[in-house]
Amino acid sequence: MIDITEVFIDTLAPNSAAIKNGQGLVKKRRFVQLNQSEDGVVLFGECGGSGSSNYYPSADFVVSDKPVMRCTCPSRQIPCKHVLGLLYAYVGKETFVSATIPEDLAVKREKMSKREERKSELAAEGANVKPKKVNKSALKKKIGAQLEGLAVLEKLTQSLIRAGLGTIDAKGVKDIQVHVKMMGNYYLTGAQIELRRLALLLSSTDNREKTYSLAIEQLTRIHAFIKKGRAHLTMKLEDPDLSLNNESTIEEWLGHAWQLTELKECGLMSSDVELIQLSFLSYDDAARQEYVDLGYWIEKSTGNIHRTLQYRPYKAAKYIHEEDSFTDVALIPSLYHYPGDRNRRVRFESMSTRPLTNQDVEWIVSKASHSFSESFKQIKNQLKNPLADKNPVMLLHVNKISKSQQDQFVLTDESGQYLVLDQIVALEQDTLALLQYFTLEELSDTTMLLMFEHQLDTGRLKAQPLTLIKGIEMIRLLY
Repeated sequence: MIDITEVFIDTLAPNSAAIKNGQGLVKKRRFVQLNQSEDGVVLFGECGGSGSSNYYPSADFVVSDKPVMRCTCPSRQIPCKHVLGLLYAYVGKETFVSATIPEDLAVKREKMSKREERKSELAAEGANVKPKKVNKSALKKKIGAQLEGLAVLEKLTQSLIRAGLGTIDAKGVKDIQVHVKMMGNYYLTGAQIELRRLALLLSSTDNREKTYSLAIEQLTRIHAFIKKGRAHLTMKLEDPDLSLNNESTIEEWLGHAWQLTELKECGLMSSDVELIQLSFLSYDDAARQEYVDLGYWIEKSTGNIHRTLQYRPYKAAKYIHEEDSFTDVALIPSLYHYPGDRNRRVRFESMSTRPLTNQDVEWIVSKASHSFSESFKQIKNQLKNPLADKNPVMLLHVNKISKSQQDQFVLTDESGQYLVLDQIVALEQDTLALLQYFTLEELSDTTMLLMFEHQLDTGRLKAQPLTLIKGIEMIRLLY
């Protein structure tokens, strides 16, 4: 028996259009035949196609959380709509007739089985092999180039500050863009992103006062990166092993792409973890020149809130699976943690699922902070580090909610400490408008997942709600 849910199938789909098309095939009764192997682990069938010939999709669940999906259609998407339709038909309780696996599919399964056996043998052989040695000479040259690049970056930022932001015109922005390309030659991809973000800010024709405030904050961030990056690289050159720093985000800022094997070697992996997604959003990050899929998850064993991040470069976006909201509980065999502070980035390669229960939601509510002052202290401590995530999230219990004279929502905790909700720069969606559909009584005695942001001009924290939890009902405000 194959134990899958519709939510699990959604996670396999490359995009929302594929989900809609796959479900459409079932609704339109396009499947001529639906079969399940005698051992129960393979689904296969025949589906009417757009041409004269039918297509033959299949899904092999010999490894339950990583099905092998095939189809005879010409689509380059994996899985295609025909495979998705096959899976939706299965969870929709359509009748699957037990049958012998077709010969061509059996041959492919056998070849795959042999490949997996060989991989296991190689893994076993490599278990006692020493890790691949680092080319220290090449790494030292790279570090030297990065230090040189930081000096170039520092010279640029100092000239911008001396001249004043108000003097930066189109020519000045173009010069920043030239330096963006230069940073690539110095292996400083983090600097490229932050400089491009600065150029985009200074190119904006919106509220200039607000733009300059954000630009000053961005220059502060770049200055901190130069200072911390130089100190880290200098110290690294003095280390005979040229070891990676697994306690802070500086390696990522300097362009290091952490491998899962490295995270495991650093002790940044946990086993058999349950994650529940609290919120999800996708957005276009022009500074990165990528689409970003961002999920916030709470870990059942610890109550910590993590982030999953998937970057889809513009040029390759259509070939990369687009993440989406996830409403089941994810059962993760191996969870990898990136270095960092609150809301650390995590990754996982495989998962199984179980339905979210009322008890799970009640547990989430129990993990919410009841003290605003203590929560604010924790968030401000993180934001003291300019290289930390600028928009941490936290679960807070709201004792009461009211409206200010300026018609803003005001949250109050049990001690009377208050927090004014406001639209933050990091979120393009106005979730505050959705609160108008609730009465103030309905929003009181509620748990909220809030995203925070520091206001440079006032020095105060502001927050915007991402998710509401009332009783056992979880309401996501992002869509």
